[in-house]
Amino acid sequence: MRTVVGFLRKAPLIQVSFTLSASSNLPHFPFLHFCFFCTASSSSSEAHPFTVSYLINSCGFSHKEALSASRFVTFETPEKPDSVFAFFDGHGFSESQISRIVRSKPRLLIANPEKILLPKLQFFYSKGASKSDVARIIVSTPCILTRSLENQIVPSYNFFKDFFQSEEMAMGVVTHFSRVLVFDLNTYVESNINALQEFEVPKSNIAALLRKQPRTFMVRPDQFREVLEEVKEMGFHPSKTKFVVAVQVIRGISKSTWKRKIEVFKRWGWSEEEIQLAFLKLPWSMVLSEDKIMATMDFFINKMGKESSLIARRPVLLLFSLEKRIIPRYSVVQVLLSKGLISKDFSLPAVFEPTEKMFLHKFVNAYKEEALQLLNLYQKKISDSKKQDFL
Repeated sequence: MRTVVGFLRKAPLIQVSFTLSASSNLPHFPFLHFCFFCTASSSSSEAHPFTVSYLINSCGFSHKEALSASRFVTFETPEKPDSVFAFFDGHGFSESQISRIVRSKPRLLIANPEKILLPKLQFFYSKGASKSDVARIIVSTPCILTRSLENQIVPSYNFFKDFFQSEEMAMGVVTHFSRVLVFDLNTYVESNINALQEFEVPKSNIAALLRKQPRTFMVRPDQFREVLEEVKEMGFHPSKTKFVVAVQVIRGISKSTWKRKIEVFKRWGWSEEEIQLAFLKLPWSMVLSEDKIMATMDFFINKMGKESSLIARRPVLLLFSLEKRIIPRYSVVQVLLSKGLISKDFSLPAVFEPTEKMFLHKFVNAYKEEALQLLNLYQKKISDSKKQDFL
């Protein structure tokens, strides 16, 4: 098994920009490959006064933003932009959603709603998406409206439908991470799926990862294979669900963040072997924030007097909410301890891991004389945690 020196990860996973696989087939929109504003000249003499005024008064642009956008979109009357606003409004988009779309793609203000915008929305509707789903998809990735329906959007959607053999699952991926529709799926997703299959990862586990975290696949195939090798070397077996969970975790954490988490655990006395064991048992342990780790470890060790190594052996304890689970349950345990009803060597997993129903049955209802007091105490702590959420 690798030591934590090797466990510190091989190299940072570089976030790359991806080349779109199909160019837009909209002859009137050569601008549509631009997703962000370019720096505009500060000279107002180059701007179009009506366009700038409209962008400020109707779209909420600042003067600087309006000047910048006016380099790429101009109009002398409000008819076209008004029709675009009316189109989005008619399809259930809120004012803030429309504003976000226009800020990202100002030249959509002169698009023909019926020819350019409607076919894309109708496609999503035909796949079972609701109006709110479609609004979320478009707001998340306005570039979709600039892409070819036939050459990009439909083939991308069909890729997921064919893989899952399900329209519902395919639409779920699109709704969850709509940018998948503008990536070159053959270069990235398909190649990385093939890599997982070569590692003999079950298709059901690949599908679960793709459905829940499609962005995990959006990386160069050589980088993705490095992650797979790294996860396997750590001791994860490709046939197990934890393998793809570890892949997801490592793909989502930078090298510097990974090192900081290692140092946090070491602060509490964990050895390199204990850190690696905890990750093998619960990959999500490396996703927890440093503040969450510190607060929970502090409670278990300094408040409850438990050994740090015990938490390393049961890292799932770190996942539980301090305010909503750990503190309320420990308050009940303290009463039972004070009355000598349970041993001071009680099991942490027995107290904190069961469902609420099982906990109440074993540590509250089982003590008839104290049951009312214990239940009131438990419910008060739960109530306090809820009040804290509103502060």
